Amino acid sequence: MKLKVSCLQMDIAFGDPEKNYQAAENLIEKAMESHPDIIVLPELWTTGYDLTRLAEIADLKAQKTIAFLQAAAKKHQVHFVGGSVANRVEKGVKNTLLIITKDGTVTHQYDKLHLFKLMDEHLYLEAGADKGLFQVDGHLFAGVICYDIRFPEWIRAHTSEGAKALFVVAEWPAARLGHWRALLIARAIENQCYVIACNRSGSDPNNQFAGHSLIIDPWGDVVAEAAEQEEVLTAEIDLDQVKEIRKLIPIFEDRKPTSYQ
Repeated sequence: MKLKVSCLQMDIAFGDPEKNYQAAENLIEKAMESHPDIIVLPELWTTGYDLTRLAEIADLKAQKTIAFLQAAAKKHQVHFVGGSVANRVEKGVKNTLLIITKDGTVTHQYDKLHLFKLMDEHLYLEAGADKGLFQVDGHLFAGVICYDIRFPEWIRAHTSEGAKALFVVAEWPAARLGHWRALLIARAIENQCYVIACNRSGSDPNNQFAGHSLIIDPWGDVVAEAAEQEEVLTAEIDLDQVKEIRKLIPIFEDRKPTSYQ
């Protein structure tokens, strides 16, 4: 089965949700010119890393962002891996990835498990616990957030259950662009899955971000790559290729989990 995916590599306005909703709406309209099946947004795309103000600007139970994505999904008949949002819940704020199907159904929410201390996430965000597995049109996928890709055992926890593609939403800094590319390619090869990674572009008061959103096939070959600036990256993936490669080199059958403890 072939699917067309579009990554919205946004230049996120620091701490300005209203401006970011408008920017996302414009990029969605642009993406729909290519008629994608799935649209992917970056990490914390409504607020950016304005962490000190999250208690004020975070989206209560992600309600506004969910409503925004539901309306866009129904209007355009497209699925959303809706990036992640600063989600204000009873016990603080979580970094929550949203999955919304083209009929407007919220099928999954994943709260970022690994908080990045180098950017003080642990001071302002609460970590999640559950996996990012979700289905679109009967196909099992996984969604993770930025720093998660440095933990191969977490990614394998998803692909060992059969996930055919890994969706990554991120605000990855330009200083570690080499790591971004190397880690994503490695995750594709070792898990024999597609990797669709949507990063942000631009800068905030403390960081310059890398852009370079990537769509990578199960062999680790880059299908499409964005530059540094804001853009929409679109490419087609063929999920049948995942099955073929996993049959050709059966790494999941040859695993020895009891020896990995």
